[in-house]
Amino acid sequence: MRVILFGATGYTGRLTAAELGRRDVPLLLAGRSMPKLVALRDELEVVADLAVADASDPWSVAALLTDQDVLVTTVGPFVRHGRPAAQAAVSAGAGYLDSTGEPAFLRWLLDTQDEPARATGATLVPAFGYDYAPGNLAAALALDDAEGRAAGVRVGYFGLGSGISGGTRASGFTALLEPGYRWSGGRLVSEPNAAQVRTMTVAGRRRTGVSAPGSEHLFLPRSYPSLDTVEVYLGMGRYSTAGSRLAGALGMLGRVPGVTSGVSAVVDRLPIGSTGGPDPASRARSRSQVVAEALDGSGEVMARVLLTGPDAYDLTAALLAEGAVRLTTGRADVRAGVLGPLEAFGVAGLRDLAARAGLVIERDLAVGS
Repeated sequence: MRVILFGATGYTGRLTAAELGRRDVPLLLAGRSMPKLVALRDELEVVADLAVADASDPWSVAALLTDQDVLVTTVGPFVRHGRPAAQAAVSAGAGYLDSTGEPAFLRWLLDTQDEPARATGATLVPAFGYDYAPGNLAAALALDDAEGRAAGVRVGYFGLGSGISGGTRASGFTALLEPGYRWSGGRLVSEPNAAQVRTMTVAGRRRTGVSAPGSEHLFLPRSYPSLDTVEVYLGMGRYSTAGSRLAGALGMLGRVPGVTSGVSAVVDRLPIGSTGGPDPASRARSRSQVVAEALDGSGEVMARVLLTGPDAYDLTAALLAEGAVRLTTGRADVRAGVLGPLEAFGVAGLRDLAARAGLVIERDLAVGS
């Protein structure tokens, strides 16, 4: 089995290529420019085959794959450029991981690709980076600590920042114009992005974030059917209130006919994958923190779990690489379809995978504070 990395010359793609190159797995790097792919392979000193493929030419992506391959894609914004890779994996019956954090793309995958993937034997595990694989794991550990008595779970992502890449900025802006959602009352309901502001305890400090539609809302209730509520927050610190207001305004703007397509057309003209991001020194100074709280029926915290790890981009690359290796060796043990991290690897498997990617687990943290 091979791992095929699509989008290898982009910012996140380069980091993922480096991580994959350190693992004992047959590797093919794919992107739009052969000279850039050759330069990347030489720079990273990785052993890899190379192939040209472009999201604007779906056949070129499909031609990369067989049912024995695992496709890792970092090409975004995913709502604009991610569909050909997912559809290629489904058609081939291949394994698939991506770095998306875009809720609209997650909904599209579940709504349109789950049934076809089950028919062809494809295994798709989206959003397998900093957002939202660690939150799914932290939530599962907190819920398990609550011994089945929790009615809800709250997850917060609080990176100690090194900045963001151009691709992340484009994806985030596009996502703000799309409808949001949350899990409430035991069902998925619509909610504008960043509608809520929440302060959580993280390593003894109070950190503030805004609500976000994550993969946790879509996948955790499938593993924990008794969950009444699932909340996800992205840390914005003192900018949380202002960010919530801005997101609300953009969400209203996104409902105006033609606005979303107009913004998407502008994003399409951006130099996707070439806008750079935090340099190695900045990433080395940064840490990621993901906290999950299991809640009783009145919203009181029953258990709290904190995951700490490297910078969000380094963590994303390591998670994608570890996940891809696991799929190359364990596809026979994973069912087909569009799966959440827990469904694909189980709590123990995801915990081991995350530890290999650099995440450290802390439990029993001042519950009730």
